[in-house]
Amino acid sequence: MSTYAIGDVQGCYDQLQRLLDTLTFDPARDRLWFVGDLVNRGPQSLAILRFVKSLGDCAVTVLGNHDLHLLVVAEGVRKPHRGDTLDDVLAAPDRDELLAWLRHRKMMHVENGYAMVHAGLLPQWTVTQALALGREVEEALRSNDYPGFLRKMYGNAPGFWRDELSGYDRLRVITNAMTRLRLCAPDGTMEFSHKTGIQNLPTGFLPWYEVPDRRSRDTPLITGHWAALGLVVRPGLFALDTGCVWGRQLSALRLEDRRIFQCDCAEIAGTASEG
Repeated sequence: MSTYAIGDVQGCYDQLQRLLDTLTFDPARDRLWFVGDLVNRGPQSLAILRFVKSLGDCAVTVLGNHDLHLLVVAEGVRKPHRGDTLDDVLAAPDRDELLAWLRHRKMMHVENGYAMVHAGLLPQWTVTQALALGREVEEALRSNDYPGFLRKMYGNAPGFWRDELSGYDRLRVITNAMTRLRLCAPDGTMEFSHKTGIQNLPTGFLPWYEVPDRRSRDTPLITGHWAALGLVVRPGLFALDTGCVWGRQLSALRLEDRRIFQCDCAEIAGTASEG
């Protein structure tokens, strides 16, 4: 039995299948962890959702910002972005079943000494605390009033964490950190405008994983989201978004021996919609 963590797929179904062939993945024996952003910008979001859902308990998925965006668009809270490629999902006969499955995915997963979250964790949070905070968002998404949460989910404020936060402000900070975070200040103040690599960072901000004395540093974290970084393997961090949807690679990490597997995605270059 092997467990493979896989970077942002974003609707690249054919590339995922080729990677799984490389892994000789067997759903009767192996498990897959997906770092989020199953959908959008790539050409086959519907196929991806149907496939991952069909895997049942042998797949674990955490929610990414594009997954949440699909839920928001499907609920009519926001209009699609110019570069979205979600029409096949929104028009599918099994749309409601797939969307219900998606909003019941986790915000964070912890198992066998690893933690997985789409974007990152604020420096004040331990892994145990972050897991509990993620469950608060999961409960909101799974409640009968989930459209109410989706209507209040977007926004950059509050920009930092306080234990006394409550209501939608509290849920928004948790969601932003776990699905959008790239940079923050040492006090945990988040910055969302910078989306490129680690050059020319805004003054006073640094990659969230480099904040001194980050309280989650003793647990290896598996993340995606930041394609401009490319593959990052360093003590305590495995960043697996290697830009498949932009024609680079789709990456997998085998947890048992930390070996990296990749498939080339050059044939998709120029087909993904930007926006």
